[in-house]
Order: sequence, then structure tokens, then C-alpha cells
Amino acid sequence: MVAALRSSAVSLKESALALLPIVLVIAFFQLAVLRQPIPNLGNLFAGVLMVLAGLALFVRGLELALFPIGEEMAYNFVKRGNLWWLLSFAFLLGFGTTAAEPALIAIANEAAEIAAGGQVIQHTPEAMARYAMGLRMTVALAVGIALVIGVFRILMGWPVQYLIIGGYAGIVIMTYFAPPQIVGIAYDSGGVTTSTVTVPLVAALGIGLASSIHGRDPLLDGFGLIAFASLTPMIFVMAYGMLI
Repeated sequence: MVAALRSSAVSLKESALALLPIVLVIAFFQLAVLRQPIPNLGNLFAGVLMVLAGLALFVRGLELALFPIGEEMAYNFVKRGNLWWLLSFAFLLGFGTTAAEPALIAIANEAAEIAAGGQVIQHTPEAMARYAMGLRMTVALAVGIALVIGVFRILMGWPVQYLIIGGYAGIVIMTYFAPPQIVGIAYDSGGVTTSTVTVPLVAALGIGLASSIHGRDPLLDGFGLIAFASLTPMIFVMAYGMLI
């Protein structure tokens, strides 16, 4: 009990230190540059406390659950020695976590509204829902395939930089052929996929996998999956824009 309370106190302290620069920057520009009082100070203070508590609980949850279970499952798949089950797990993990990513849901809905306003699609709830769902599923599929490639890279010991360079070269080329309306969305989709739900599990999978394979260094080989998860959605979303 005492250890749990001590760990919670440490998480709160770390979260407070992480939030402090943001609070100071906002307060400085609001009071010193704009020279205006902070509106709804009571609500703002209550919101900061909620963010602080939520961030501390989230970080603590990652330490207790998501990172250990991701590493343990990667170890067990390697122990069983079944490549197809491991690759299937990697694909479904990437697809499922990305489809449930709150940031992706928000940006897909916003993109659908903008596309309807720009007469790219019909301005009906059904058309916007189809567009948003299609965008989400495209990004989720891209992340699933990215994890399969990343897991296979760890198994084979391929250098990550060559795959990343080749991927971004393909993105630059596709940018010239993709519809201008989809390019910005494609570039942003690479960022929103690597958010609160996806990153912890993907990172845990890579580290656990590299730690379980003889001859692999978790520091050199365990990281890099998140880079694939942010790269492939750009390619897939631009391809999606070309097709529709």
C-alpha cells in the first residue's frame, strides 16, 4: 500500500513538472504580452487539476499494464516460434489500436466536414460518415501493415534507416500525383496515428520482441516501429485520395 502511494506521488510530481512549462508559457503570453486577465480562472484551474490527475493515471497505467503485457505477448509469440501468428498479432494490434485512436476519429470527422464544404463529397451525413470511416480504415490498415513490416525487420535484423528513407522518398513522389485536397490530410494522418492508444502498445511490442530474440539489441532493434506507423498512413491516404 505504501509503495503504491509512493509510486502515485512520483507520477503526480512527474506529471506536474511536465505540465509546468505549458502553464508558464500560457500565463506569460496572456498576462505579459496580451496584457489581459486569464478568463474563467476557476474553470481553468479545475481543468489543469483534471489534466494533471489524468496524465498521472495514464502514465501509471502504461507502467502497470500496457508496457508489460505488450512485452510479455511478444516474448510468448517468439517462444512459440510461429511466425504467422506473430505477424497476425502485429497486424491486428496496429489495425485495432489505430481504429480506436481518438485523435484519428476526430481528424477523420473534421476532414469529412471540410471535404463536404469544399464539394469534394456530397454534403450529407451519410456521405461524410462514409468518407470519415474510409479514411479511418485506410489509416488503420496502413498501421497494421507497418507493424508487419516492422516486426519482420526486427526478425531479419534489417537496418531501419534504409526502409525509412525509401518510404519517405515514395511519399515525396506520391505528393506530386495525389489530389491537393488529400495531401495535407495524408501528412497529418501520420502524426495522429502515433498517439495515446497506439504508441505504448507498439513500443512495448518492439522492445519485447527485440529482447526475446538472440542477437537483437532492444535499443537498436526494439525501436523504429512507431516510425513505420507514422510513415505508411501518408502513403495509404494519398493512394486513397487518388482512388476516390
